[in-house]
Amino acid sequence: MRRTSTALSPTPRHLDADRGGAGPAALVTGGSRGIGAATCLLLAAEGWDVAFTYRNKATRAAEIARQIEERRGRALSARCDITDPAALAALGSALAAWTSTLRLVVLNASGGMERDLVARDPDYPMRINRDAQLAVLDTCLPRLGRGSTVSFVTSHWAHRYGSLTQVPEYEPVARSKRAGEDALRDRQDELAARGIRLLVVTGDLVEGTITAKLLERRTPGVAAQRGEAAVSIDEIATAIVAASLDPTVASGATIVVGAPLDSLGR
Repeated sequence: MRRTSTALSPTPRHLDADRGGAGPAALVTGGSRGIGAATCLLLAAEGWDVAFTYRNKATRAAEIARQIEERRGRALSARCDITDPAALAALGSALAAWTSTLRLVVLNASGGMERDLVARDPDYPMRINRDAQLAVLDTCLPRLGRGSTVSFVTSHWAHRYGSLTQVPEYEPVARSKRAGEDALRDRQDELAARGIRLLVVTGDLVEGTITAKLLERRTPGVAAQRGEAAVSIDEIATAIVAASLDPTVASGATIVVGAPLDSLGR
C-alpha cells in the first residue's frame, strides 16, 4: 500500500520502479470533493503525486486517495482545518516527510456560507478565504522550488467584487475571497524572486458544488439566471490543471472559465 493515511503521519517515501522514481508533487486544499477532488485526479493522471487537505470526511478522502493511487500517483490525504495554525504546522511536517519539493499548490478550499461556523465566528469568511490562504502559502513556501506554481481558485462574483451587485447571501464570501486574491497578489514580487508563479483561476457558477446548491436554496433562480453560462466541476478542474502545468502562462495571469467576466453585468 503506497498511501499515506488520513492521519497526519506519513509513511516513508516510496519510489515506483515503473516510473523511475516519484513524480512531481502537488498540494490541493479542499481535495476530497468537487473541484478539488477532480483536480487531484487529473493531476494524478498526468503523473503527479498529490497531497490534499480535507476537513472532516475521512471515508470520502480515503476514496480520493485510492483513486489517485489507481492513476499511479502517490497520495497524502491530510485532515486539516486550514484556519487552525496547529493543524497547518502538522500539515507542514507531513509534507516535509512526504516530499522534498512541491511543484504546485492549488488553493481551492474556501468557505463562508456555513451557518454554524459563521454564527460562532462572524469573521470566519475572512479567516478562511484570506488569512488561511496566506497561511497555507507560508506553510508550503519551504517546499516550493524555482519553477513552482501557486494557483488560487475563485469565482467571477469574488473576482469582480466592488464592481458588481452581489447576491446578498454570497457577499461575505465574495468580499473575503477578493481580499484573499488581493493579499496573494501583493506577494507576487516575493514569489517571483523565488521563481514561483501565481495564477488566479476564476469560474462562473459551478454546477453541483455546495456553493451553487446553497445559493440556489437561499436565492431561488440564481442557477437558472446563469443558465448556459454555468460550468461543470470537470471544466474548471481541467482549466486549473492546464494553466498550472503550462509554463507559458505568465505569473499574475487570470484564467477565466465559463462566461466572460462582464457577463455578470454591474
